[in-house]
Amino acid sequence: MSSQFGHLFRISTWGESHGGGVGVVVDGCPPRLALCEADIQADLDRRRPGQSEIVTPRDEADTCQILSGVFEGQTLGTPIAVNVFNKDARPEAYREMEHAYRPSHADYTYQAKYGIRNWQGGGRSSARETIGRVAAAAIGKKVLASVCPGLEVIAYVRSIQNIQAEIDPLTVQFAQVESNIVRCPDAAVAARMIDHIKAVRSEGDSVGGIVECVVRGVPPGLGEPAFDRLEADLAKGVLSLPATKGFEIGSGFQGTTLRGSEHNDAFFMEQGRVRTRTNRSGGVQGGISNGEAIVFRVAFKPTATIFQTQATVSPAGQDVELKARGRHDACVLPRAVPMVEAMTVLVLTDHLLRQRAQNG
Repeated sequence: MSSQFGHLFRISTWGESHGGGVGVVVDGCPPRLALCEADIQADLDRRRPGQSEIVTPRDEADTCQILSGVFEGQTLGTPIAVNVFNKDARPEAYREMEHAYRPSHADYTYQAKYGIRNWQGGGRSSARETIGRVAAAAIGKKVLASVCPGLEVIAYVRSIQNIQAEIDPLTVQFAQVESNIVRCPDAAVAARMIDHIKAVRSEGDSVGGIVECVVRGVPPGLGEPAFDRLEADLAKGVLSLPATKGFEIGSGFQGTTLRGSEHNDAFFMEQGRVRTRTNRSGGVQGGISNGEAIVFRVAFKPTATIFQTQATVSPAGQDVELKARGRHDACVLPRAVPMVEAMTVLVLTDHLLRQRAQNG
């Protein structure tokens, strides 16, 4: 179904942005793993609104509750349900959206698909739905730590509009990412990004950018030919996030400018392990991890909701104008970082369990 993701480690998210709450059910988590709400809350705090001056001011603590699947601080192997109540929903702020489709939003497409839509904010298409994904990934991290200790997933903002940071994915550290509110590990470039977001926001406009993600310590052999290739599942996972518009791994589109003799990653032996001298493949070859760092990038469009008058149409088919209200991010990138990490963790957790089940 459309709200489920994964095979052996399967999640089902639920809820709307201005409903009673949002959450997730995680099935397939191994038993006897230490887990408490604080483990989940740390990641939800990185995703939540109102955390800085450059994100939406919606005031949500996003406090999670574990409703099932955990007993005396350990997972039971049964479904784990996590709930987060919406505390600062203001559906009345979106009344105009009942009578006009917001440009580049999901208002029209949801209406076209279902014949009904929740016009209170983004409804199911809102980034608030990702709370369930981030909570599930916090559980997935527990699985990864037990099955593949040493594996680490770090995402960060690589660019905001035309402001580009140069970051080495092999050496970047989580503390560097979290050292500023835009989550760019290059402090000097981060300051420029923050100023730019503030300026754009003051004009009632929005900007997009690129989140890069690196997975270090991943073992070779993950990925299921032919349709569940590792990069294909990573692409599906991150492109299912709101506002995403592009995915590339390794050399990506730039690789098309090279010849095979330039692009191929030569193998060599190092301490009994097969390595590659370059990593233009981005850690995946033939849809299967090769043991090198997995490096990919995700493009996020400018936030669709802007505080400027725009031409649109009404559900009755009339040409109208709309100036949005509500509380929105002028740039989704800072809060998208933990979302990208979450989808990456979910994909890797599922594939590690599948690899163990098939090959031992």
